[in-house]
Amino acid sequence: MNGLVLLIISIAVLAAGYILYGRWLCKQWGVGELDQPTPAHTLEDGIDYVPAKAPILMGHHFSSIAGAGPITGPINAAGFGWLACTLWILVGGIFFGGVHDFGALFASVRHDGKSIGEIISTNMSKRAKMLFLIFSYLTLILVVAAFASIVAGTFGATFTETGAVDLAASESNARVAMVSLLFILIAIVFGFLVYRRNAPMSVASVVGVIAIVAIIAIGMNFHPIYLSASSWMWICGIYIAIASVTPVWILLQPRDYLSSFLLYAMLALAVVAVVLARPDMSSLPAVVTSVETATGTKNPIFPVLFTTIACGAISGFHSLVSSGTTSKQLDKESDAKPIAYGGMLLECVLAILTLCAVAYAFTWNAQNPDSALKGATAIFGGGLAHMIDNSIPGTYDILYTLLVLTYSAFCLTSLDTATRLARFMFQEFWLDGSKGETPENVTGYKKIFSNMYVATGITVVLGVLLGLNGYEKIWALFGSANQLLAALGLLAVATWLGNIGKNNKMFLIPMGFMLIVTIASLIINTIAQVNQISAGGADWGPYVQAILGILLVVLAVILAIEGIATLAHPKKQQV
Repeated sequence: MNGLVLLIISIAVLAAGYILYGRWLCKQWGVGELDQPTPAHTLEDGIDYVPAKAPILMGHHFSSIAGAGPITGPINAAGFGWLACTLWILVGGIFFGGVHDFGALFASVRHDGKSIGEIISTNMSKRAKMLFLIFSYLTLILVVAAFASIVAGTFGATFTETGAVDLAASESNARVAMVSLLFILIAIVFGFLVYRRNAPMSVASVVGVIAIVAIIAIGMNFHPIYLSASSWMWICGIYIAIASVTPVWILLQPRDYLSSFLLYAMLALAVVAVVLARPDMSSLPAVVTSVETATGTKNPIFPVLFTTIACGAISGFHSLVSSGTTSKQLDKESDAKPIAYGGMLLECVLAILTLCAVAYAFTWNAQNPDSALKGATAIFGGGLAHMIDNSIPGTYDILYTLLVLTYSAFCLTSLDTATRLARFMFQEFWLDGSKGETPENVTGYKKIFSNMYVATGITVVLGVLLGLNGYEKIWALFGSANQLLAALGLLAVATWLGNIGKNNKMFLIPMGFMLIVTIASLIINTIAQVNQISAGGADWGPYVQAILGILLVVLAVILAIEGIATLAHPKKQQV
């Protein structure tokens, strides 16, 4: 199979899904049927609830949900075969992930921009809400740790045995770090001009793009900052602490909007690379039922494929973004479909492009063993850069830097969004929404722990410390935990739609499938950890994974029982 043919077919399938299935979902749920303003207008507070025009919010939403997922997922799952991965990306994106993201955003908008936790509380039970919030918060801490580590890794310098900076090995990272810092600066200026000086969006966008080109040129030629990855971890911690509590119009909206141009440029470059190189997908197997790991064990295609390709098909993290930050900025309800459903399918395109990069990298590594592409950044960025460089010599360095910069922008956006979401979750845990409790009207310990600065401080410290002290030891749990979040997100929206008398049948198969995938994956991983512990010499990682794995299975069963009971006997509510 030619990679270009695969890309064309995939885009056609995804476009048909968006037009046909997306339109049908809108009719079934009644999207836009109520002529009323969104929570971004009714609850506007200048901090979290701030209406954003569709292009700006699309930039935030897409870059937040993408992160490293649609790149690392297909790379790690490619061993199961390009056809197996492609089928799951297309079917999963249209009928699972798109429904999940769109439904979470729509449900949150109809619940005053509240999170999936509050939707569960209203439509299932308070106990279910508390369990969900604890689980979601711990998952987000892991996300913060992982993405902070990834960002710090793309910024950090390499040092020689004598402690001196290896300039040749560190230059690319120093360029990315410099451009990223300048990017934050121009985003703040952009937000000030648009929201406080009412600069026309068209003019501001043109100036913003010119500024992006300028800072890339500056960063390529002037990059004096060479710090260790651990130093960058703490700098990232300070940044996300500030970003989590500042009004979204100052940094979140403008940075994500401007970064979307980088992201779209990356997609365009990836498409050009596939058009020029037309990678041979047969360099990868079509379907492999099990893949041997480095430890000699075998991972079966079910359920491992469906937890490995997360963001490229369906991801629970997306429901937290949709119901956390995006719903609080949605200008009008009709924007929900292009932003949530369209954003998910655009991510599927990125996942397909990544598969093409993997196929090319596989061929490249066989032909160039001395300069093999290893690791997600090298396989994706280096693979695409080599594709173009083969047709347009001399472009590799700048293309690789641009692609790594964009990859880092994905992760940095997801990082500060995850921190803000964790802050929301931590605050909501202490408040009873049914009694109208808010951080302003509660007293005592609730007043302390629902304070956004306290919630942010605890979140950042936990995330950074975990990132510095071996989050990799429990990262294997993330795939299962993330897909359990997806199953619970589907369950929450399905119960709400059932309670208001709307069609929720499109959620039932995805929800049941993801619950089965999650539980099966957790059981397999827990057995593997117990075997490792039994063999002796295990550190704390396997113990934590085994304990958390059992707890997550129990959580999944409890919430599934409550959800099924609610679906069987809906609580009639007003729309």
